[in-house]
Amino acid sequence: MNRIDQLFSTKGQNILNIYCTAGFPALNDTVAVVEALQQSGADMVELGMPFSDPLADGPVIQDSSTRAIANGMRLSVLFEQLKDFRSKVTIPVILMGYLNPVLQFGVENFCKACAAVGIDGLILPDLPMDEYENEYRPLFEKYGLHLIFLVTPETTEARIRKIDSLSKGFVYAVSSSSTTGKNKDMAGQEAYFARLKAMGLKNPVLVGFGIRDKSTFQAACASSNGAIIGSAFVKAIENSTNLQADIAGFVKGILA
Repeated sequence: MNRIDQLFSTKGQNILNIYCTAGFPALNDTVAVVEALQQSGADMVELGMPFSDPLADGPVIQDSSTRAIANGMRLSVLFEQLKDFRSKVTIPVILMGYLNPVLQFGVENFCKACAAVGIDGLILPDLPMDEYENEYRPLFEKYGLHLIFLVTPETTEARIRKIDSLSKGFVYAVSSSSTTGKNKDMAGQEAYFARLKAMGLKNPVLVGFGIRDKSTFQAACASSNGAIIGSAFVKAIENSTNLQADIAGFVKGILA
């Protein structure tokens, strides 16, 4: 069973998924950050593949991508770093990024490399749904990779149902129509979350964008299966001199 499915079958609520950028703060911190997140109590990690033009990312994650690229992070480097990480990391790990580097790497080569190191799923926000369904789906399924699609408050019910039918693992509910890292109040989104819940989707739902602390995490979890924290975590470790301690402190602040 895919680790994402396993997680949701054993813990259906209050899932904490934390985003971190590969190769950040320093090039060789990638696996250490993932290990520290697992040890601190995160349920899942979304590992960002740095890209020079990240459409959905706000300035904090954009800056982390720029820094990671300057550090020397590339897909080939990332797969080399992840070669043996499954000897210590048991939680689900998803790669999040954009289509251009994947196309340059070769889609099948990329899927094969993901499967070889033990990646569980992918989030590619600029991969069109129809293109995935008609062209790439067999490849992703061949290598056991779940593709997770995003929905927003503006997504129609028909499109949400189509996304739910194609997604595997979970559906990523963007809390508002903005980039990552905006300090949006969850209080204005109850109707949107309630609408998703009432639809009875086959996939669990995780909320992302604007989740930054204990209160926003709890607010998101009240209407979904859990939440994704990105910019707030990236900011918390950007100048860290003790990753283990800073990561433990951050996660404890969310879950305590």
